[in-house]
This record gives sequence, structure tokens and C-alpha cells, in this order.
Amino acid sequence: MITGDILPQVSKVVVQEDINLYAVASGDHNPLHLDQEFAHNTHYGRVVAHGMLVLAYVSEMMTQAFGLHWLGSGRLKARFRSPVYPGDRVTTYGEIRRVVRKGSSVDLECIVGCRNDGMEDVLTGQAWITIPEGSIEDIKW
Repeated sequence: MITGDILPQVSKVVVQEDINLYAVASGDHNPLHLDQEFAHNTHYGRVVAHGMLVLAYVSEMMTQAFGLHWLGSGRLKARFRSPVYPGDRVTTYGEIRRVVRKGSSVDLECIVGCRNDGMEDVLTGQAWITIPEGSIEDIKW
């Protein structure tokens, strides 16, 4: 694992059922995400997926790459750039930007994001994770 390594991608087609399920799980029942008529009268013109649903795909990518290490020590900072609509395919991306060895662990800094099929960034950000030195060999993607 070195600077420049590319993380595994996660690609999803966002469908209204995913948005509905996320609304239930999160408790965010904003009609912008659920009501076609309401959303039609906004500047988006249609239903928009929850930004945090899209961010969950980035976390899924990090979990695929780093497993329990991500779940135990991972941190994300993200900026939502563009809306995601039902029917959009989004694909995550990520790259290790910095590797710092600190005693018995390794700190990684990654650039992460998610793009739609038009290659437009819908989310950009950074992720950090700390991995025990002896566990680095176990991480393979």
C-alpha cells in the first residue's frame, strides 16, 4: 500500500426504492426526496437522492478496501457538489494520497469521491484511516 494506489470502485444505479429505504433508515422524510409533485416545484425539478445515501457508497468503497480497519478508525470529510437523481448511475473513486508510519501503525490519507455517468463529481472529499502495522499485509484489493 503506497501513495498513488487506487481504491476499488463501487458503482450503483440509484433508484427511488433505495431513496425510500434510506428515508426510513435515516428518518429524513423531506418531500424533496420522496414526493414527485413537491420536487417538481423546486429548482431541481424532480426528486433528489439524499446526499448521505451517496456518501454511504463512498464508505462502502472504503470498507471494501480496508474492512474492519475502516469501520473502527475511518473518518470522512465530504462536500456535496451536484444532485443525484433516481436512475443516475454513480461510481466512487479513491486514491491513497499520503502514507505516514507512526510507531506501530500507519496513517493513510485518501482522496475520495463519487461521479455520475457524465463524469461530473457529485461528491468530493478526504478520508483518513489508521491501520496497525502488522495488519497492512492483510489488506488486498
